[in-house]
This record gives sequence, structure tokens and C-alpha cells, in this order.
Amino acid sequence: MRKTMNQWRLGVRIGLVVAAAGALLTGALSSVPDRASAEPVRVAEFLAECPLSHRLPDDPIVLPKLAGASHSHDFFGNRSTNANSDITSLSGASGNCNPAPDISSYWVPTLYKGQTAIQPSGVTFYYLGEGVNRPQDIRPTPFGLKIVAGNAKATGDHDSIARWSCLHAGHVPPSKNFVNCPSGTQLETYLDFPQCWNGRDLDSADHKSHMAYPVAGGCPSTHPVPVPKLRFVIRYPVNGDPSTFRLSSGTGQTYHGDFFNVWPPAEMERRVRDCINVVLKCDHNGNSG
Repeated sequence: MRKTMNQWRLGVRIGLVVAAAGALLTGALSSVPDRASAEPVRVAEFLAECPLSHRLPDDPIVLPKLAGASHSHDFFGNRSTNANSDITSLSGASGNCNPAPDISSYWVPTLYKGQTAIQPSGVTFYYLGEGVNRPQDIRPTPFGLKIVAGNAKATGDHDSIARWSCLHAGHVPPSKNFVNCPSGTQLETYLDFPQCWNGRDLDSADHKSHMAYPVAGGCPSTHPVPVPKLRFVIRYPVNGDPSTFRLSSGTGQTYHGDFFNVWPPAEMERRVRDCINVVLKCDHNGNSG
């Protein structure tokens, strides 16, 4: 019995020591900040996700007032966009973006697999501080600004800025034309817009001359105002033989995009100030966490 009691007392002492050590360890750990939540992500970025809204053979920037005169486009964001759209009509309409305040209009040529038009499975529009060396100098995208990126009439890689790749298949090299994505992956495309504005015009005769791409991390003197770099990232639920794909504008090299800025100025200004200028990754609502 004495041996059993001694064993019990020893067990109690060991238990108390273990408990005390555990309490000390817990206290020590609780005093260490959660680095994941304490440290913001230092990437100058905010975004909008906008699914397919509608599909029309219209282009209110390149072919305004000419309904049906364009190749087919997939429209995202503003639900009202058509050949007759202008800043007044778009401002009075609704959109399908997350965040809801973004009622801008975005569009790209329709992708086909054979004769079937393919609906994108994921559409994200990123506004980035990259491209220029001083993100603190980036100014809000002007309300009503129109931008076109890419070349709908490209005849080869030399006059194309398209970039096609495969989601979850990084071993497949990106290309300016369609790529062969393995089974179980998706076709994905990136399109970067020019981000240097001439500071005067919301559009130009060729819909490009009022904008320019940065050179060596800075905007050229002819286009001195940096705005957030707009990047279209669109995914399509198709893979396999690239010869079965085509755009309404032609080969994958003709991929292009149009943007008509209808962000409420205060929302755009807040995101540029709180996300881009201070190099923070923000969520859909323009908050860094």
C-alpha cells in the first residue's frame, strides 16, 4: 500500500510540473503575435471579379453607334453596355461585379471551341501598382477613361501582346497563341493594359494614342500620369487540341480587351490611396485586412 501511495504522490508531482510547464509555454506563445494577421501583404493591388454579363456583336469604343457591326464580344461588369453606350448611360445602369460599386464595362472577343461559344469560368480584373518604380505617384484612373489593349488584327506573334497559358499546368510554356492544356486544367489568358496617361484625353482617334506603356519603370514625358495597371485574367473551362479554338476576331494572337471606366471617383480614389500608393493588397471592398 505504501508503495502504491508513493507512486500516486509521484504521479501528482509530475502532473503538476507538466501542467505548470504547459501554462508557461501557452503564455509564451500567446505573447507572440500572429505574423499572418499582423503583417499586411505588401503588394499594390485591388481587384474586381465580374462574370459574363452578356454577349453582343458591338463595340462602343471602336465602333460607336454601329449596332451589330463588330465581331462578337463578351461583356463583363456593366449590364447595359451596347454600341450606343456612353458615360451617361453607363453611369445610370447596374453591374454584376464584386465589388458592386464597380459598374465599369470590360469586354473581350468571344472564344469558340469549334462552333460553340465558351463562357468564361473565372474573370478577374486586377488594378496593380507594378510597372512603375514609384507606386506612390500613381493617380486614380480618370472617370470616363477608355482604354484598348491588344491587336484585333494581329497577323503573328510580332504584333500581338496576347498571353495564353494553362491554369494549374505551369510546365506548359505560355504563348501568344492558344496552348495545349492537359486534361483537368483550363485555358487561361492575361492581358496587361497601358498605364501611362497623357493627362488630357479620355480617348483618342485610334483609341490608344492617349495611353502608353511605361519605359524602364517610368512613364514617358508625353504620357506623364501613371494610373493603376489594369490586368485582365480570364479562364475558360476548355483544354486539349488548340486547333479547335478560335476567337471571334481570329487566332489567339488577336486577343484584345476594352475598358470603359465607370468606377465612382471616390471609390477609385480611395483604393488608389489605401492600396496602390501604400503598396498593400486589398480585398474586393478595398480593405487591406
